[in-house]
Amino acid sequence: MGGTSYATYEHMSKPDTLSTWVENATPFVKARLDDKNTNPKVAMIPADFTFASKKATAAVVHITSTMKPERNVSQQIPDEFKDFFGGRDPFGQQGPQGRGQKSKASGSGVIINSDGFIVTNNHVIQGAESLEVTLANKRTYKAKVIGSDPNTDIALIKIDAKDLPALAFGNSENVEVGQWVLAVGNPYNLTSTVTAGIVSAKGRSINILGENAKAPIESFIQTDAAVNPGNSGGALVDLNGNLIGINTAIASQTGSFAGYSFAVPSSIAHKVVEDLSKFGSVQRGYLGVGISEVTAEKVTTFNLKVTDGVRVESFADQSAARDAGIKVGDVITKIDGHAILGVPQLQEAIAQHKPADKVLVTVNRDGIDKIVTVTLKSNAGNMVADVSDSAVLEQLGVELQDLTAQQKKAWSVPAGVQVGQISAGKIRQSTDMEDGFVITKVDKTPVSSVKQLSDILKGKKGGVMIEGIYPGNPETQYYAIGL
Repeated sequence: MGGTSYATYEHMSKPDTLSTWVENATPFVKARLDDKNTNPKVAMIPADFTFASKKATAAVVHITSTMKPERNVSQQIPDEFKDFFGGRDPFGQQGPQGRGQKSKASGSGVIINSDGFIVTNNHVIQGAESLEVTLANKRTYKAKVIGSDPNTDIALIKIDAKDLPALAFGNSENVEVGQWVLAVGNPYNLTSTVTAGIVSAKGRSINILGENAKAPIESFIQTDAAVNPGNSGGALVDLNGNLIGINTAIASQTGSFAGYSFAVPSSIAHKVVEDLSKFGSVQRGYLGVGISEVTAEKVTTFNLKVTDGVRVESFADQSAARDAGIKVGDVITKIDGHAILGVPQLQEAIAQHKPADKVLVTVNRDGIDKIVTVTLKSNAGNMVADVSDSAVLEQLGVELQDLTAQQKKAWSVPAGVQVGQISAGKIRQSTDMEDGFVITKVDKTPVSSVKQLSDILKGKKGGVMIEGIYPGNPETQYYAIGL
């Protein structure tokens, strides 16, 4: 990414990574010995939360987002989540606002790299004009957005600091229902708050990402650890202090904790932040299938021989699964040997891979299990890193529209594209560009369409100069960004 270098960290045979990955160790508990101090398995006293608490609170930060007027995000979400997600944050705090006034919202984040890289939720930073990060030691920093992924509600930001305490990602696939976990964040501006609970369920889909996500991936870890407004983007850790999830939402009729909270698992979050740090956007592999849950009705209707998994209903035009020999009616039961009980588990398993990765897909066809090797493709059907038009615009963090003939005449421009909503990305990170700006040239090359602008930017590295006008103001404006 333009002008920024990243350190390399040990990653369990995964070199050149931003963050650290560890396989979960035995939960941190203390054994009670028998009278002769010879048998540590006689009894176990309750797990000790202090080790994980101290480790996690040092690495969890408070994030304050300042939004420009009328740049708040609306989302279509179920009623039981509206009080929390309501316009932007399922458990963030938002200050009072009026028309034409700036508003503030607060959330949490987790330091994952000692050089100041922080993972949080996309909805914590989306639409923000500026971000302020407060560390556990009360020091404050301005933060810049490295990249974000609405499909998983994960974002990566950075502050200019060194030698910070950082959490390693633990393997959420090893997390078990009933396991103790801690939620760490800043609810109601009560900084460094720790709550304890157990994992209530895994692979939950709650349909909360809404219209901001074009291809939402939901396979949440559900816990009963208490979380409240301000916890968004905070840490869910095991008792070794390893980061196993990013707290994202709660189910509530009141807006306060009611017994259920949801976290993006580390298996997804880790992949997203690594891609954002390297490419500026997520390089996601796809099977290219339309799927549905295996239900009792489907078992009867289609005479299925298994009761768990997902049934293949259709294929995309450029389907990796179809090319590998998978057929409509097959039931996917495993990915790389891991059981697939439903759609969320399949999404989570595939979301960890990039185009050209090979995955072993176990399907049940007429009662017979078959293992098929599938080489994943990008959403555009390629077996290379996705440099599609949508990926370019996601990196910029803008929505663009071609100009109509009437607009060109009214604004006295021969050609151009107009900027719609600006979200997290290079434009917001590097400039003060406003919604409505008309881009007429990139690096002195005239721009006549969104497609042409994307083609110009594909493969560019380093500094790029964007020029154009604001409607009603003929004076040319210039904005420089780094790619």
